[in-house]
Amino acid sequence: MGTPAPPPTPPPPPSHPPHSGIAASAALPLVISKRLLWVSGAAYPLENIVRVYTFVLRPRKADAVRVFVKRVVLTLLAALAIGLVAFLGQVFARGEGPGGFTAFLYQISILGVIGALIWFTVDMLAVVTASAHDVLAIETNGRSTAMVSGDRRYLNELVVRIASAIDEPDAELTVTVGALTISNPSNYYFGDAVNIYGGSGNTGVSK
Repeated sequence: MGTPAPPPTPPPPPSHPPHSGIAASAALPLVISKRLLWVSGAAYPLENIVRVYTFVLRPRKADAVRVFVKRVVLTLLAALAIGLVAFLGQVFARGEGPGGFTAFLYQISILGVIGALIWFTVDMLAVVTASAHDVLAIETNGRSTAMVSGDRRYLNELVVRIASAIDEPDAELTVTVGALTISNPSNYYFGDAVNIYGGSGNTGVSK
């Protein structure tokens, strides 16, 4: 009898972000093939990519608290003004104390204030309790920017691999990254952190 053939070599496991903490349902493929970069069904021509980088996407927690305080103060002042105007109008119109209509306005004002305060609190907590995300951003020469999440070291490796693929006509790449889901982008800081030394009247960086 002949020697049995060895079992076939199993295929290599797919690339994935090590220790990224991304659930399987939140993962998506990032593919480079035929001079196209595919991210979650969107195609980006490699020749149109002008920048690939990583950064930490941080929620605007301090801004959320300031907006909350401002909203609360304005709401309470508005409710106080409405109640005072209704009361004075009832007094001067009938020459008597507050009646049923004024009491009704008080109740509506109180319910409105309570509802507004609950909404303000929920809106603030959504930002204050949000987590920062390590993000890989891919910018094109238009206005399109693809962003994915994952482990910071893994994303830094992808920056090198994507940048190398831009200059390689036959480059092929298939990896798995984390889907980045943000309900309200205005609650996060985007862009670069810039250190400015010297000068006056510096107002930031426009992109």
